[in-house]
Amino acid sequence: MNRYDPSRALLVALLASFASQTLAADPAPSPEQSQFFESKIRPVLVANCVKCHGPEKQKSGLRLDSRAALLAGGEQGPSIIPGKADESLLIAAVRHEDDLKMPPSKKLPVDQVADLTRWITMGAPWPGSTDAEPASTSTIRKSGLAITDKDRAHWAFQSIKRPSSPSVHNLAWVANPIDAFILAKLDAKGLRPSPPASKLELARRLYYDLTGLPPTPREAEAFISNPSPNAYEQLVDRLLDSPHYGEKWGRHWLDLVRYAETNSYERDNPKPSAWRFRDYVIKSFNADKPIDRFISEQLAGDEIAPGDIDALTATGYYRLGIWDDEPTDRDQARFDGLDDIVATTTQVFLGMTVDCARCHDHKIDPIPQKDYYRFVSFFHNINHFHNGGPTDEFPILHGPIDKAAHEAHLLDLKSKQNDLKSKIETIENELLANASQGGASLKSADVRKLITTDGTKLLGAERIKVYNALSRELMAAELEKPSKETVLFVTEAGPIAPDTFVLLRGNPHVPGDKIEPGFLTVLGTPPPAIPAPGSKAKTTGRRTALAAWITSPTNPLTSRVLANRVWQYHFGRGLVRSPNNFGTQGDKPTHPELLDWLASELVSNGWRLKSLHKLILTSNAYQMSSRPNPEAAAKDAMNDTFWRYDMRRLTAEEVRDSVLAVSGSLNPKMYGPGVFPEIPAEVMAGQSQPGYGWGKSSREESNRRSIYVHVKRSLLTPILESFDLAETDRSSPVRFSTTQPTQALAMLNGKFLNEQAAILAERLKREAGPEPISQVRLALQFATCRPPADNEIKRGAALLSSLQTQDGISPDEALKTFSLVVLNLNEFLFLD
Repeated sequence: MNRYDPSRALLVALLASFASQTLAADPAPSPEQSQFFESKIRPVLVANCVKCHGPEKQKSGLRLDSRAALLAGGEQGPSIIPGKADESLLIAAVRHEDDLKMPPSKKLPVDQVADLTRWITMGAPWPGSTDAEPASTSTIRKSGLAITDKDRAHWAFQSIKRPSSPSVHNLAWVANPIDAFILAKLDAKGLRPSPPASKLELARRLYYDLTGLPPTPREAEAFISNPSPNAYEQLVDRLLDSPHYGEKWGRHWLDLVRYAETNSYERDNPKPSAWRFRDYVIKSFNADKPIDRFISEQLAGDEIAPGDIDALTATGYYRLGIWDDEPTDRDQARFDGLDDIVATTTQVFLGMTVDCARCHDHKIDPIPQKDYYRFVSFFHNINHFHNGGPTDEFPILHGPIDKAAHEAHLLDLKSKQNDLKSKIETIENELLANASQGGASLKSADVRKLITTDGTKLLGAERIKVYNALSRELMAAELEKPSKETVLFVTEAGPIAPDTFVLLRGNPHVPGDKIEPGFLTVLGTPPPAIPAPGSKAKTTGRRTALAAWITSPTNPLTSRVLANRVWQYHFGRGLVRSPNNFGTQGDKPTHPELLDWLASELVSNGWRLKSLHKLILTSNAYQMSSRPNPEAAAKDAMNDTFWRYDMRRLTAEEVRDSVLAVSGSLNPKMYGPGVFPEIPAEVMAGQSQPGYGWGKSSREESNRRSIYVHVKRSLLTPILESFDLAETDRSSPVRFSTTQPTQALAMLNGKFLNEQAAILAERLKREAGPEPISQVRLALQFATCRPPADNEIKRGAALLSSLQTQDGISPDEALKTFSLVVLNLNEFLFLD
């Protein structure tokens, strides 16, 4: 693991100290030195440097208008070391060495660079200098952010207090307190709630919201014809208990935590066993695992339940981000990885953009740069991702017998490796002995080179052949995994955390003040009391402390953020429209009292989501029609008051899964490694290595639900990408619904849709018989979940007829074309 080297900070401190001592000890410049400075040095500094590094502007925390400022330097340390020009950053900068290029737009003339070099060599005399002690680098870099009472008064930072249900006039409309909060806002605007949605609309709405799949015509009819006053609530309960619930709501969570199964960048190689995290999420939602436990397992599962496979799998959360397998700057890559974790953690769980304070104090919210590095320190001891191996993968062992077999396998593997090393060492000793007979003085370090250059001459071709074979066998043995089944998880480098420093301008090579773990200063929360690790500890315990704070009922952010997300996924937008940003520039809640009430409900019900779902789904607010009302639209075009339910288009996964469901092709199999639907060669051609990393699944496996499709960052499944699949590189809190030509092209001309249309046509012939009227009726019923009207059936039958008589195609082709039309109906793709 690439750790910060404290010697770098020590070097900066020593240079600053040396500069101070030099300043104090230097005598006043001689007349000749003064003349040289005034004629050759000051004009160059004034003309080229002071504009960006003077009293009005100090880029990189650097001033160059006094000797004291030059000695103090900026973010990269002292600018000059008197008497040592070649070691001075100023000279490196004006020579345009490495990344230092000053002035950035042009290089100084050779004679001016020579003058500056000579000036520093003579001790950097500066006439008129007060010889004042130079400001320390920490003073120059000191944060200017002061958190005020106004900052602390921001709504999201206030403690959550359960509000009382407001009084309203139309009590008959209030099914539960949610309706009272909604109705109070409507009353204040002079608006009325829309009428109830039809039972068919509610059936489709519920099925898609809770399972991501359409009801079958039989399921829809059973609900519509059920006369029980409890029919709706019974359907809510049944769908919450459906195993498909976890697939739908697990997908929401995967959006938030930037789920993908590959690393990005050019090679975009697969992450080992990443799919197990996806399965963990689905199972957790189906089990209604308390969300505070769910969060804690992802942040610190290895600490709070070290032997639990589920908890270990949950920590794969840390490994889901992008990873550069060949970074040019390993320190930078290391802190980029930590930034990904800080950004995801603070946005997803806290609704705060703490990552904006990586390089400087947050420009908008009251988050000093030190707060960012306080969060970094919670994660700093995590082993950097290596895309596999003992720090990234944990073997899955099933019971004592499996554990014993695993340990025996480890011993056998170690024995095999030692045996191979012994045989290789024997041949290497032979080589060294033969070489030394010729008078050469060799060390074991020279063996590899000698094998290549003179191996055959010293040992013979056969012996070298054996050596090479043993070397390959050893390499394979060292790469061999101790278990075929592993989970992707997180580990730490030991119980002692490395020091964390503020990185000036976010530069890992320029450390500033040392930082300890802590929370958002604006909340006034005391620093965590982290117990000293025990003698057998493998981690610092810091992540457990962070998880405990994030999931604390007293934390004003987490429960609000989570309640807002649940509301968002049911209504299409949150009570706060910026679900990852509860900061001062995020959107204010349209119903702040309702948000706090929902957050209170979530916590008081043991952080279980299903009870919150049921409250929302059984409210009259959720059951309103989506139909327009010109008068209401004129007063509230954005539907801020929720005077109606917002219509929405199906999500990418819902589109693909619904096509498969209607055609009868959907494979309901759950869990397991990702599947690889066929991707057109034209799309594959866009890769640097066309087709690399994309497997080939059977037709049956390819027809599984979209949540099980392998997520390769550089090669997303086209039908899903066209319909706005979540971004994979960072947290994706909102699915934007676009309208673009590729959607129509995919739905009309795409191979997937045409194949499914052909399968649907075969289903219609099989289930409806040969009569066109019956085929049309059944096709429309599959797509819309309702009995079609007579005029719709007649229009469909007329299309079938005209395709045959006017276009001259066969009855089978005509039915396939009609099936394609049905799969493109707005009523199929949009949800009322």
